[in-house]
Amino acid sequence: MISKKIIFPVLILLVILGIFVGMQIQNAVSDDKVTSQVRKFNDALEVTSRYYVDEVDSQKLTEDAIKGMLEGLDPHSVYISADQLKRVNEDFQGSFEGIGVEFDIINDTLTIVSPISGGPSEELGIMAGDKIVKIDGVNAVKIARDEVPKKLKGPKGTKVKVTIQRAGINEPLEFEITRDKIPIYSVDASFMYDNEIGYVKVSRFAGTTYDEFMKAMSDLQGQGMKKVILDLRGDPGGFLDQAFKIAGEFIPKGQKIVFTKSRIRDFNEEYISEGGKYTDIPLVVLVNGGSASASEIVSGAVQDWDRGLIVGETTFGKGLVQRQFDLPDGSAFRVTTARYYTPTGRLIQKPYEGSKYLDKTNTDVEGENIDHLNDTKDTARPEFKTFGGRTVYGGGGITPDFVIKLDTLTNYSIQLRRLNLFYIFAERYMANNRKNIEQTYKTPLQFRDGFNIDDEMLSELKSMAAEKEVVFNEDEYNKDLDFIKTSIKFQIARDIWGNNGSYLVWVNNDEQFLKAVTLFDDAIKLAKLKQ
Repeated sequence: MISKKIIFPVLILLVILGIFVGMQIQNAVSDDKVTSQVRKFNDALEVTSRYYVDEVDSQKLTEDAIKGMLEGLDPHSVYISADQLKRVNEDFQGSFEGIGVEFDIINDTLTIVSPISGGPSEELGIMAGDKIVKIDGVNAVKIARDEVPKKLKGPKGTKVKVTIQRAGINEPLEFEITRDKIPIYSVDASFMYDNEIGYVKVSRFAGTTYDEFMKAMSDLQGQGMKKVILDLRGDPGGFLDQAFKIAGEFIPKGQKIVFTKSRIRDFNEEYISEGGKYTDIPLVVLVNGGSASASEIVSGAVQDWDRGLIVGETTFGKGLVQRQFDLPDGSAFRVTTARYYTPTGRLIQKPYEGSKYLDKTNTDVEGENIDHLNDTKDTARPEFKTFGGRTVYGGGGITPDFVIKLDTLTNYSIQLRRLNLFYIFAERYMANNRKNIEQTYKTPLQFRDGFNIDDEMLSELKSMAAEKEVVFNEDEYNKDLDFIKTSIKFQIARDIWGNNGSYLVWVNNDEQFLKAVTLFDDAIKLAKLKQ
């Protein structure tokens, strides 16, 4: 009789061997499935190339097949041609000329995710969410992603006309945009709002964003900053490592900032804060529908750890992780390999089917939900608890702690912006008044608090608008009067003090920012900071 001491190890060995063989068979079957589909495509390509009525470009057929394959997966898996990849790499180096927008193809429509701060599109009033339906009079619906840069980018000084559909406006808007060199900085502005509150505006997460951010914060601390508002509105995202490092400056060491889930175990990652210089500073973060990807990673981590308060509107909901794979001919493709989750396990990505986002009613209800006692409760979204026990919402994007919706502009103001009349007016005004303003106001803060837009200036602006055949509407004009005054003042401040001066003026009439200013006592209590 064979000893049990011998039988048991043999059985274990056989089980292990069986598992190993099974895995190899499964892999072989999987490989066979892929191989058979490759043969199928090869046969179709060969027959088409041989028998189609006209001469065919086999390279184009192959590229179209790859595009179709990726478009069936999700909104962000894409093919990048060799020419496009070259342009993408140039963009990362920060040197390109065009109209200055971050875009996405959403439901077959070219959609502005965010106008780039300081670029020509922002100057004309093109907004996040605008849909470009024509370019130079040619239909742009269903335009291929790689065709967009060819149409919109170009040498400085050249012009392009775009037709835009904007939510809430029935008639399309026509813009003629003069291309320009697009600014490459990512920290657009940083200044002291008052003696204690600093403000930092981050427009995207580029390769130098963390260094720019740390310099801005250091400068503000030198000016007496004790609290900070981090403005991520309109920030479409960018490099994950930059978001991770900036979030880590606020999130204590050892706390999770973001993690990814994938069916490939090696692609599952966790990003843990290494701690930073600003873990004890009171923090409020501003976000809106143009805040995406890396912006959502930062704001989601801040919210989950009760490290600060989030104010504004629900973010875009871009939480898919892509990896780029290069192809032999210099092209590449990016395929989604994982999903981003906030520290408490909220999926950042909003719902989609294939390349199309699912229609989802904006369920933001204006109000305050920090105490869970009011009407911001959103029964349409799954509830999560922060690590401090507060209720926050999943279902895609980051829902702010305080939802503050900005008023929509009337058609009269839209036309003033579309025709760039605020800029043109300021340019004419400064030609005659620059010296006086510079002598009277030595700092942008003095200008913000001391300079007023008078009736004479407003009358001149209305006359300019009438010359451009903008029909005056008194009700619309009165409704947007604060916006109109602020826009003129913004342009004058930018002319003298650049972005810091113009943003200092702008936020003084910004409801979301002004709400943030009032919340620091709550933020301190929430984060259990010692003051």
